[in-house]
Amino acid sequence: MVVTIHPSRRRPVEHCDLPRRPSRFEPLLRLLPRLFPFLSWWPRVGRRTLTADLWAGLTGAVIVLPQGVAFAAIAGLPPQYGLYAAMVPVIVAALYGSSWHLISGPTTAISLVVFANVSQLAPPGSPDYIRLVLALTVLAGLVQFGLGLARLGGVVNFVSHSVVTGFTAGAAILIATSQLGHFFGVTLPRGGSFLETWLAFFQQLPAVNGHVALIAGATLLVALVLRRLWPRCPALLLSLIAGSLLCHVLNGAGHGAKLVGALPASLPPLSLPEIDLDTFRVLFPGALAVAMLGLAEAVSIARAVAVRSEQHIDNSQEFIGQGLANIAGGFFSGYASSGSFTRTGVNFDAGAKTPLAAVFSAVLLALVVLLVAPATAYLPIAAMAGVIVLVAAGLVNAKAIRHILRTDRSEAGVLAATFLSTLFVGLEFAIYAGVMLSLLLYLRRTSHPHFITLAPDPASSRHALVNVRRKKLAECPQLKILRLDGSIFFGAVNHIAEELHRIVEKSPEQCHILIIGSGINFIDAGGCHMLFHEAGAMKLSGREIFFCSLKGEVMELLTRGGCLARIGAENVFRDKESAIAGIVARLDPERCACCPSRVFAECAGRPGGWAEGLAAAGLAELGDGPALAEGDDDENDDAPEEG
Repeated sequence: MVVTIHPSRRRPVEHCDLPRRPSRFEPLLRLLPRLFPFLSWWPRVGRRTLTADLWAGLTGAVIVLPQGVAFAAIAGLPPQYGLYAAMVPVIVAALYGSSWHLISGPTTAISLVVFANVSQLAPPGSPDYIRLVLALTVLAGLVQFGLGLARLGGVVNFVSHSVVTGFTAGAAILIATSQLGHFFGVTLPRGGSFLETWLAFFQQLPAVNGHVALIAGATLLVALVLRRLWPRCPALLLSLIAGSLLCHVLNGAGHGAKLVGALPASLPPLSLPEIDLDTFRVLFPGALAVAMLGLAEAVSIARAVAVRSEQHIDNSQEFIGQGLANIAGGFFSGYASSGSFTRTGVNFDAGAKTPLAAVFSAVLLALVVLLVAPATAYLPIAAMAGVIVLVAAGLVNAKAIRHILRTDRSEAGVLAATFLSTLFVGLEFAIYAGVMLSLLLYLRRTSHPHFITLAPDPASSRHALVNVRRKKLAECPQLKILRLDGSIFFGAVNHIAEELHRIVEKSPEQCHILIIGSGINFIDAGGCHMLFHEAGAMKLSGREIFFCSLKGEVMELLTRGGCLARIGAENVFRDKESAIAGIVARLDPERCACCPSRVFAECAGRPGGWAEGLAAAGLAELGDGPALAEGDDDENDDAPEEG
């Protein structure tokens, strides 16, 4: 007999959550976004984003056309190399970086560093010079790529804002100085120092060409007026057109005004940078400077835009993107590139949604070069000089300089040192000097932690501990309460020991020291040894040292190092409340009986008071308590300044 169950009466099958069997392709799927970062933002691409990115890319292509030519002139390269640097490297940096809006390409600071390093090895513009510049670009890219693979994105933090601000300000002056000859139509020695160039210029003042100076000045003025009246227009491009027209009207070529000449209407040609051992040894210091400066520029710009776009920036991935961009640029005739302040800001304001805007910018620039490159034959070098001077002036961030000078003297010193090194020593050395000075200042600050003297505030219901420098309060005559703000490591142990001895010597009657360790982030073997020694020395001199509020890692190292045994587990408390309660119970009762302060709430349970104590001591006839308590706050002046 066959029993048929109607489908409507079948018992529903209960599904249970069984562990999913991992696919063989899952590791590959997780690896793909790391190998190809653009896969992470590709799902955001749609019809609306494509339209917005296309218009933003067109705006960027128009802006970078005159900038690329100007930057190549600063770097000592033929004009087309500045445009090549704004094509392939831009695409690679956009696809392999982490920022959605960062636009890479040639920049003024990088161009100047390239010129400073390579102009001493070969004549600017010569085939040897171009070969060395491309090799320098690949080396800088390899450094950046290696730092990115090692996930050392935090290394860019050592190039502080003061270093970048001082360097760019000095670079701006050097850039303007390098254009004096082209701006005024005089012959100045190439490769001279800052002072030598200005001295030669003043000697050549009688030979200034009025036509050349008029063309350069008019181009600069037109760009300034256009920026003021029409901020979104391609002011540099329009000013170059105006300068070319003025040169034609004045017959500038017949009066000594030189022309740029026609650019080759071609895409970036393939190149093969030659890097042998001798080239590596000569170029690597400069390549390291280019790499660090380029990373500092790119990451700082990406972060600034990310604040407005609410996007997370991966520093290490940005390193990889910039490194691959420079490596690819060296093989496609583009010299060293980095993030651009101007073009990134314009890209974001133009409504770019994804990195495809940078890709469109590079592709459209290539089309523009193919179409209008011959028109540069009518472009006067004086007009280019006017544009370059304007670009250099934009590098001086007066607002940031004022902020640094007003805020921090140490950072102001770093800024001034970097600025002066840029002008008078050397660009690559200026970056190293600024970074080293910043690190030395950081080490000085961390190796000089401060002891803050605290006392209970009777106006507070819980007798909260307050800095005696901020509010003059009475201290316990037997207990000195200190808060250590800083870590105890080998570089700080001598300073901490000396500071502790100074405080103890100025407060000889306070035989107990309580150190609140909430500000101690870590301690090393040297710090543990110092505490071990100080605890023993204090016990020999009849003093006791106590600790409270120590972090778990600090307690663990003190235990492993044997320091806790020397201090005594009974001298280490969990928090301030238990520390004060435990220490007050161990104070000398005879001194407590005569104490007029009674600063702790726990003092209420101690025997006697100031009047009772005086009577017991037979000193009642000396006067009342408050009169005796006058001047009892001398210890308040012994506290160190708060850091």
